[in-house]
Order: sequence, then C-alpha cells, then structure tokens
Amino acid sequence: MESSASVAKPLKLNYKRTMLIGFAFFGILLLWQVYDSWCPTLLTQLFTKNFGISDEKQVQYLVGVMMAIDNLAALILLPIFGRLSDKTRTPIGKRMPYILAGTAVCAIAFPFIPLFYHWNNVAGVISMMLITVIFAMMYRNPAVALMPDVTPKPLRSKANGIINIMGYIGGAFATVLGIFFVLSDYLGTAVDKNGDPKPFTWAHGNIWAIEAPFLIGAALMVISAVVLFLTVRENELEAKLKEEMERGEEEAEVADKVTEDAPLSKANRNMLLLILGAEFFWFMADNGIGTFMVNYTVYLLKTSTASAMVNTIVGGVGSVLGFALGGMIASKIGRKWTLFGGLGLSLLAYIAWIVLTFTVGAEVGKFPIWLYVVWFVKGFGMSLVHVNSFPMVVELCPNSKIGRYTGYYYASSMAAQTITPIALGSLLLVPNMTWQYLPVYGAICLFISGVIFFFVKNVKNNKTTFKKGLEALDTDE
Repeated sequence: MESSASVAKPLKLNYKRTMLIGFAFFGILLLWQVYDSWCPTLLTQLFTKNFGISDEKQVQYLVGVMMAIDNLAALILLPIFGRLSDKTRTPIGKRMPYILAGTAVCAIAFPFIPLFYHWNNVAGVISMMLITVIFAMMYRNPAVALMPDVTPKPLRSKANGIINIMGYIGGAFATVLGIFFVLSDYLGTAVDKNGDPKPFTWAHGNIWAIEAPFLIGAALMVISAVVLFLTVRENELEAKLKEEMERGEEEAEVADKVTEDAPLSKANRNMLLLILGAEFFWFMADNGIGTFMVNYTVYLLKTSTASAMVNTIVGGVGSVLGFALGGMIASKIGRKWTLFGGLGLSLLAYIAWIVLTFTVGAEVGKFPIWLYVVWFVKGFGMSLVHVNSFPMVVELCPNSKIGRYTGYYYASSMAAQTITPIALGSLLLVPNMTWQYLPVYGAICLFISGVIFFFVKNVKNNKTTFKKGLEALDTDE
C-alpha cells in the first residue's frame, strides 16, 4: 500500500525544461509559417506566368495540389519516423538524432525556394519544397514527442500550452519578417488607385526582400535545434523521471487503464478514433482557410499581403492567450469540454465572418477591421482545441509508444491537410464560386468536427494534486 506522503505529493510542471523543449516547436512553426504563408502565392505567380493563364483562380487547383504534397508526405513519413524514434537508442537519445539530421537538411534547402522563384524556375522551386518537406517530417514527429516523453500525463495540457506558445513565437517572428522585408512589393501585389493589383514583373523585385525571411528562418531553426541539443539530455531525463512518469500512467484521463503490453481496450479505442475523426475535420477547416488566406487578401480584398500577415499576428495573439489558459481551464472542467468549447467558439467566429462578409462587406483595397476581431476569436478558440487534443491522444498509450501515437495524431491532421487544399482549390473552379465562400467551407468542416467530438467520453482527472501559486513555478530538477 502506498504511503500517504507518496499519494499526497503534488505533481509539478518543470517550466524551464518545458520551455527549452519548446525550442523544437519554435523551429517547426517558424519553418511552416514562412512556407504556408508564401508558397501558395509564389506558386500562383509561377503557374500563371509560365502557363500563360490570366485568371489566378484557374491555377488554384494546381496550387492546392502542390500545397497538399507536403501533407501527403507527412501522412506517410510521420508515423514511420515516430515508430523508428520509439525504437532508437543512441548516446544522445532516441529523438535527438532525427531532430538534428532533419534540421540540417531543411536549413540548407529552405532558402533555395525563393531563389529558384526569383529565377522563374518552377522545377527548382518544387524540388526544394519537396526536400524541405521530407526532412521536416524527420524532424517533426520526434520533436513533438519529446514533451510527453518527459512530462507525466496529467501535466501535458499545461506543458502543451507552453510548447505551443513557443511555437507561435516562432510563427509570429516569421510573419514579422515577411512584413519587414515588404514581400508584397516584391510579388507585385500592391494595388493601384482602382483597387486592382498592379501588373506583375519579374525584374522589379529585390531578391533579398523575398530571400531574407527564408534565410533567417532557416538560421533560427538551426539555432533552436542547437539550444535543444545542449540543454535537454534525453537519456538522463528518462532515468530521472521514471517514478513521475509511472505515477502519471496511474492518473491518466482514460476510459480504461493503459498497460504496456496489452492492446487498447474497446472504450479507449473508440475514444482514439473519435478524437482523430474530429481532428481530421477541424484541420480541414483551419488549414484550408490558412492556405488560401493570403490569396483571399490579395484577390478578393485587393490589399497587400502585409495585411494578411498582420491578421496572422492578431490571430497568434489570440492563440497565445488560449495556450496560456487552455491547460488551466482543462484542469477545472476536463479536456473534453475545454476542447469542445474551443470548437464552438471558432465556429461562431466563422459564422460572424460569413454574416459580415455578405452584409457589411469590405472596402476595396482595405483590410476590414472586423476581420481582425474574427481572427483573434478564432485563434483563441482553436488554441483551446490544439492545447488539449494532442495530450488526449498520447494519454491513450504507454510511454514506450509515444512516437507511434504522435504519428497517429499527425496522420489524421496531415490527411486533412492533404485533402483540403485540393478540395478548396477545386471548389474555386465552380462557376460563381468566389473567395467570399472561404469561411463557409471552414464553418461546415468545423461543424462536422464538433458533432463527432461530442461523442468522445468525458474523463476528468480528480486524482491528481497539482502544485499551486509560486510553488508551481519552482524549476528545480
């Protein structure tokens, strides 16, 4: 029988260590924010120029296909690298070799994307995108799996909030880079006095205006990996935290207890499938909108891409607020209802966007203020979703299979992100289907996600005692 001292001992989150692990996610979102923000517009310009097409809507299907390739690669590679890293044993840990190798190749290939664009080389751009994507997959799963590797299950929502804040700092930094170097002027998307985009010319841009965000992003990705390598000793932490991790297994928020060798119980399997199904549709919404938001800004609102970047920052502020609060809210009402509330809040934001689009509208050449508010609310709502969804998935596996279940989580999200750019790009080919219907697509997908997630069993952990106040901020090892 356990002693009362052992039972009463409160769990505490090591904030310092969690923030250091967050440098991995800093590098991930920094890379993808630059990639997702600019590659659709770069590809639009390349395809319209080289294929002799005057209407940018006619190439969105091709843009969607290209933007889906990275997600298709992720769908295949993330589970593979997850399982491989689970089984890897090296002097520097099981995740670190993949993180370092993936970072090195990505950092070399990534800056060549805008360089080949500047040279009007379609094959070069696509080749560098593919290399970046493949080695980012080597990096991503092991980097994300690091947090649950060294964090007891009841603390993972709070830890995931910190990890995501670090990631969004990286994403925001990439966005600021895009604004600072006035990428929109290089791309020729500034508007004339009539609100129409100015004609594009290949020669007018300064290569450093487009190269700098990619180059600096690659450099910061390397720095973040080096910080992670120098400060997080995987093998030492695994031995040191063994007792805490075992206690976390006992206090997990699962329908049935998870054991090392036994297969998932029926109840836990149903939870996993429902979570992954709902995740698929919320990523269909969020990634579909995010992929085409710059084009929405340029071709419907007829304003500069800098406005879209400011909007991304506003949404990021809402997200950071949600990441900071999401774990605390979940500790009060449970992860299910926190996540479900986030879905509902995001759906309301999409509905407001639809209503305001078809009533108030927007002045040509100006980014509407109300859209910043919508994006802030959506960012807050979706952060409540993301901060709790990944912990819910890895809650259902033993610690020896975290990489595998991280792969399941990303397989679902990447399947959605593979399909949604193609689906949305194809819808834009339908007669009378304009950029105005972008939020309608998002709202439908989010509604389906909420219906599926409603049936996830609610399991609230009432067994765990957490440190509170200043005591909770103690970072002693």
